[in-house]
Amino acid sequence: MESLRRLVATRTAVIVVLIFVGGTGIWWWRSRNDVKLTFRTAPIKRGTLVATIAATGTIEPVQVVDVGAQVAGRISSFGTDKVGKPIDYGSVVAKGAVLIRIDDSVYAADLAVAKAQLQEAKAGETTAAANLEQMKAKLAQAEADWKRTQELSEAKLIARDLYDSGKANYEVSKSNVTVADAAIAEAKAATVQAQAAVERAQRNLDFCTITSPVDGVIIDRRVNIGQTVVASLNAPSLFLIAQDLTKMQIWVSVNEADVGRIKPGTPVTFTCAALPGRQFEGVVDQVRLNATMTQNIVIYTVVVNTQNPDNVLLPYLTANVNFVVHQENNTLLVPNSALRWEPSSLAEIAPDVRSQNAFDPQGDALADSISISSKPNNSRKENRGVLWVKDGHYVRPLEVNVRATDGVNTAIAGDHLREGLEVVTGESVRSSQAATKNPFVPVLHHH
Repeated sequence: MESLRRLVATRTAVIVVLIFVGGTGIWWWRSRNDVKLTFRTAPIKRGTLVATIAATGTIEPVQVVDVGAQVAGRISSFGTDKVGKPIDYGSVVAKGAVLIRIDDSVYAADLAVAKAQLQEAKAGETTAAANLEQMKAKLAQAEADWKRTQELSEAKLIARDLYDSGKANYEVSKSNVTVADAAIAEAKAATVQAQAAVERAQRNLDFCTITSPVDGVIIDRRVNIGQTVVASLNAPSLFLIAQDLTKMQIWVSVNEADVGRIKPGTPVTFTCAALPGRQFEGVVDQVRLNATMTQNIVIYTVVVNTQNPDNVLLPYLTANVNFVVHQENNTLLVPNSALRWEPSSLAEIAPDVRSQNAFDPQGDALADSISISSKPNNSRKENRGVLWVKDGHYVRPLEVNVRATDGVNTAIAGDHLREGLEVVTGESVRSSQAATKNPFVPVLHHH
């Protein structure tokens, strides 16, 4: 009796399990058949692709001259520009035009003192020359006396002390001539020194009038009338002059990850917030090697040359720069999403493709069955990729060569590609059962 109860309980349990498994299978089969899968597609287009590197930079004049002062003093007046107005911001000046005048009273006095000292040195030179002539005359007299003394001494007509005295006088006269000659050299050196002092004082006086070293435009005036400038080890800066504003440069900060693709001669387009709706062009002049580090990121400065014939580009504007590192014309383009999309388990792959590549029922073998993992093709400098196209209710892979991208579209090439071919970019899953219950609120699942 007990064994009969156990047998009945076992069969009951088996029946319950079978009912549960069967119900689950029926539910799964019905739910799968109730799901409606739709694909989002986009056509292959033909056009131009421009791959760029975006960065920001500052517009700079090609050549800026910093005009300073070499003397100290109070600023007394400004010069005038080409139209006769006092020098100010934006003034156009010619080379040699007076920019500013510094009070020169002290330096004028120094020049007067130097000139007086020069006259004194020249007078000393004249005195030394006259003294030399006097010493030469005394030497001639002493020489004549010494000859007579020698003759008298040979005739034994004079005493020995007179002989010695005559000889001594002659030797002293020769020494006096030598001293007078040295005094002339000293006087001439003093004259040269005094002349140098005059030239230095004159130059300092000339420095009180500061002129423009180049033709250009005043982009910065850093002093006012009445202000005192003090020139010590470093010359105080008075003006910044841009030599030619029809040619400008952009100093662009480029991340180390991108700088390797930028070379001299790379074309550039840029815009400025101050000039909306306008796009300007330029070309890379140099990539400077003095990199800086900001928040552990190495930044290089790339210099871009551009033309500014109408002077609309102002110094120090911020430029939004795009380096054109690659351009393809008349090429086939697809959205980047088409190259990223892969079929989900609900998508049905064409039977011939599935059998050829041994797909499993859920389609999970895709990554292993088709070699599309961006393998570089060195001969054509391209990567491999795959697009999916609709084939009735199925999708079919189409292997392509992937070229450059601009971040939105990608240039592709390969067999069986044509303009207008629809490629899958995504899928939408819709439950028909849910739609039946509430036709106004469909349940959508996007992949």
